[in-house]
Amino acid sequence: MSKYTKADIVRLVEENDVRFIRLQFTDMFGQLKNMAITNSQLKKALDNQCMFDGSSIDGFARIEESDMFLYPDLDTFAIFPWRPQQGKVARLICDVYKPDGAPFEGDPRYVLKRAVSKAAEMGYAFNVGPECEFFLFHTDEEGRPTTKTNDKGGYFDLAPVDGGENCRRDIGLALEEMGFEIEASHHEVAQGQHEIDFRYGTALRAADNIITFKLVVKSIAQRHGLHATFMPKPIFGINGSGMHTNMSLMREDGANAFYDETKPNGLSDLALSFIAGILGHVKATTAVTNPTVNSYKRLVPGYEAPCYISWSESNRSALIRIPSSRGASTRIELRSPDPTCNPYLALAVMLMAGLDGVKRGLVPQPAIKESIFSLTPAQRAEKGIESLPGTLEAAIKETENDAIVRETLGDELFKRYVAAKKDEWNEYRTQVTRWEIEKYLGNF
Repeated sequence: MSKYTKADIVRLVEENDVRFIRLQFTDMFGQLKNMAITNSQLKKALDNQCMFDGSSIDGFARIEESDMFLYPDLDTFAIFPWRPQQGKVARLICDVYKPDGAPFEGDPRYVLKRAVSKAAEMGYAFNVGPECEFFLFHTDEEGRPTTKTNDKGGYFDLAPVDGGENCRRDIGLALEEMGFEIEASHHEVAQGQHEIDFRYGTALRAADNIITFKLVVKSIAQRHGLHATFMPKPIFGINGSGMHTNMSLMREDGANAFYDETKPNGLSDLALSFIAGILGHVKATTAVTNPTVNSYKRLVPGYEAPCYISWSESNRSALIRIPSSRGASTRIELRSPDPTCNPYLALAVMLMAGLDGVKRGLVPQPAIKESIFSLTPAQRAEKGIESLPGTLEAAIKETENDAIVRETLGDELFKRYVAAKKDEWNEYRTQVTRWEIEKYLGNF
């Protein structure tokens, strides 16, 4: 059931002195875009009459078919608490439609909606709880981001060691004002690294929340004179930032489909098949869940990030682990995604990979109990443990050959995404880096 009607939105805008409304959507890379309107244009927007040029957006239409319309999702209405309190600014997240009234197939939000509908046809709702990590860095005298921090904190440290505590507190308060339920906020392992966890929700709301979360973190950090980055590995030699993703399927009667009290570990056969589906497609989905060149600097041994394809009931060295809660809270945690992903596309490919395992009744390899990082290559091979792709190039090659990822994204978006990531890899591999200069210039 919808939370707001059109009349509710008009009333809220009037009562709260909202003067500007941002109509938000994302490109295929997950970059937030918006069209800003004044309150005088609100009724036009609510009637789905706001048009924009889709040919200017990465992954959207060709120039000869560029007209696109924004259809606001009324339940995403929120006022930005950090903006002026006179003449406030609000937002609505939108779906993208074509002039004929059909959803635009390349809209990432539509891709996720389509995947969620596939799950609903099988009798399941998809719930997601993301854990987004980020770094807070200083800016230089010209306001440009650096990788410097005076924060000496470690895991769960407090001020004065945790130099980002005040900023993190204000981020949490702003999120709560926008309707988030904050479950935990703490300093992460690396200096300058932080995590704020918010309550799980349906897949679409979770993806909307991830997009909103990133905007709020960056905006509040800027007000503190800091730069927030979700780059997976901004500094060599320390832990990187991930987006551990907790997932569960709920039956139509509200029961958790991953829980079976008759099983020794409480995991249903369906949960195991879902795990097997994700593991079976994970090499191909990695180009979506870990979409940048830098993503693969995080997915290496020694820094707590998973790089081996495996699952465990508790072991954090595994790609998938099962948090200890059972009953209604039974879930699986995929530990490889990072927060540079487009959450709509990432959640869609995770869901469709898992559902493929359910449809086919797949069974995963045995759970791993020991630390995978301590195993030798021969021991991993003996247990059938393979590695995630080591580069964006390797990941894209896997993606190209996976029918589930192609089906999930749709042919046109699939082609555009793969082509864009190939261009990104080619741009990277032709660069001459500082490491190469220091390594070779004086020796050859």
